[in-house]
Amino acid sequence: MKAYVMDAFTDAVFSGNQAGVVIPDRPLSDALMQRIAAEFKHSETAFIDLSGAEKGAIGVRYFTPAGEVELCGHATVAGFSCLLLTGRIAEGRYTAVTGAGRLAVDVRDGAVLMDMAAPRLLGGLSNEDSAALYAAYALTEADCPDGCRPAIVSTGLADIMMPVSDRETLLRAVQNEAEVAALSKKLGCVGVHMFSPGDGSCTAFCSNFAPLYGIPEECATGTANAALTYYLNSLGLIAPGGENLFIQGEHMGRPSRVVSTLTETENGTLIRVGGRAVMSMECDIKV
Repeated sequence: MKAYVMDAFTDAVFSGNQAGVVIPDRPLSDALMQRIAAEFKHSETAFIDLSGAEKGAIGVRYFTPAGEVELCGHATVAGFSCLLLTGRIAEGRYTAVTGAGRLAVDVRDGAVLMDMAAPRLLGGLSNEDSAALYAAYALTEADCPDGCRPAIVSTGLADIMMPVSDRETLLRAVQNEAEVAALSKKLGCVGVHMFSPGDGSCTAFCSNFAPLYGIPEECATGTANAALTYYLNSLGLIAPGGENLFIQGEHMGRPSRVVSTLTETENGTLIRVGGRAVMSMECDIKV
């Protein structure tokens, strides 16, 4: 079966966030998909089901090296970009059938923009948990900007939104993986999305950490930046209707560019996230 490595949320090979993309030639067991994802060693590998493609429905399952997750933004961008680049789909509107639900995906002008699951604010952190969160990054709550508090937000996956005062603080944070994993498990979250205000060139600078799932840090996360979009809007820091740009991964030397939009509709808040992806590797899996 064919497999690829895609660099998502970037126009340049070997930058952005890498994801494996596997297009099986037959149904695969969960155990085999897990072993393939562990072999790839990327933060996520997307397994594509094209059986419903003629009707515009494309199944996607996502595996980290440690387990399956319901949704992954950068692997979705990687997967649909791969299908476009290999001629398996044309530009247009599709439905991604994921563990987090059926999500609309637009493939236009070489970029992928996807609807996210309905945003949910799952609550703030207790004083005790907030203090533990900042301490786990060798920071203190004095590094949190005025008017902001850490909160758990989900647009398919629950993450802790962790505000810090500036870009310098973001880049000097040092993670204690065991403590962050324990706190993530306690709070029922995938991980931590740390961010600082932008400098006029972008909406925010970000770092994302998910050691509970075997991902110490990743350089682009669609779901987490969708959650951040909702969080910032809830505080009145961004307005509906505009385009937001998040720069993530500087901490890792792999800067990524993630775009989001937020629209208020009669059915609620719609958040879309997207970007571009390029192919860096192609191979055959022989199993």
